[in-house]
Amino acid sequence: MLNTERLLCERVLFVEQLRIRGGVPLSGEIAVHGAKNSSLPLLAATILGKSQSVLHNCPRLSDVDAAIRILSYLGCAVERSGDTVCVDTSQLTHFDVPEDLMREMRSSIVFLGAIAARLGKTRISFPGGCELGPRPIDLHLSSLRALGLSIREDHGFLDCEVNGRLKGATISLAFPSVGATENILLAAATAEGTTQILNAAQEPEIIDLAEFLNACGAKISGAGKSTVVIEGVEELHGAEHTVIPDRIVAATYLCCAAATGGEILVRRVRPDDIAGILPVLEQTGCRIYTGEQSVYLKAPGQLKPVKSVRTMPYPGFPTDAQAPVMSLTALADGTSVFVENIFENRYKHVAELARMGADIKVEGKVAVVSGVRTLYGAGVDATDLRGGAALIVAGLAAEGETVVSRIHHIDRGYEQIETSLRSLGAQVERRPG
Repeated sequence: MLNTERLLCERVLFVEQLRIRGGVPLSGEIAVHGAKNSSLPLLAATILGKSQSVLHNCPRLSDVDAAIRILSYLGCAVERSGDTVCVDTSQLTHFDVPEDLMREMRSSIVFLGAIAARLGKTRISFPGGCELGPRPIDLHLSSLRALGLSIREDHGFLDCEVNGRLKGATISLAFPSVGATENILLAAATAEGTTQILNAAQEPEIIDLAEFLNACGAKISGAGKSTVVIEGVEELHGAEHTVIPDRIVAATYLCCAAATGGEILVRRVRPDDIAGILPVLEQTGCRIYTGEQSVYLKAPGQLKPVKSVRTMPYPGFPTDAQAPVMSLTALADGTSVFVENIFENRYKHVAELARMGADIKVEGKVAVVSGVRTLYGAGVDATDLRGGAALIVAGLAAEGETVVSRIHHIDRGYEQIETSLRSLGAQVERRPG
């Protein structure tokens, strides 16, 4: 797609709105699509295999589309059929990524390790995405430098080069960064020697990436634990892989049902992946039963508050679920406390919830939510991806009509969310602004 065409498309998305008529309890069954936070590093990982890779359960999201545009620019042949994406990386023609493509999503930095490992050099700009405060890529850069990658910062660009293959190293992360762990996995898979990651991120998406890389011929052990070992191999080949379900989407649907007093069965979900969220929902009075690949929720007549929700790296309560759960507690009979330990600007949705009648006080990392009897429909803006999801949860439970604007943020992580919610009985439509 030409830049002008893409900009026109973005303008159209920017003015679209979701119109929600609240007060309808959600009921029924719904399946969860593939994980955004797995799909993006998996697409980057296809660069390492010098043949075709096939990814199933790959969701139709604007962030995934952005990653596909990067692959296409690099010279990969990419085809999508339903939720299956085929990527042939045998004919890479570029080692750089244009600034406009990098700025479409924060996760674009994950392409750095893959391109550098495959081609020995790359030039990319700093990434874009949701503005959630400082999310520095220092850990990414210091880790890749430890593997022998020369990185020069040049007015917002990164010029990277290595003579020959990258070299294995022991890397101790100051924080268990998901993105940095992914970049190390991608760069070290074909490095010379053994790489050890200490204090590695343990998220399910890390395991998913390692399993795909191993299917491509990598030798990675310990993924999902704090120490990961990568024995470098000379080269990788393509592979076929199914993306894991999106645990945050599953949590969002559960919050929607709980807030509306509903009863739903969420299918194609791995309950263990949301084990840090389910106890919080149970504290609100929801009855929850888990199956092998399903979660059932029945909401109480009156939601109860939760004592304290502290966002933490996996397996703790995920920061991405904080905003949707906060909307739920806005209707609880009592006071709930949230402590955001991951991103410092993750309370942007609070001002929009206040427009709907929520009583939330924020000071630094702490948000105190005093439950109200009723939320009221209003015109609100999605400030970021998960903040937008929080407004949908609130709108479904509110009296009257809620109009959510700037939904291009929501489209980054939820595939046709209005269609999914309508299947549960919600009254929600996507309309031009």
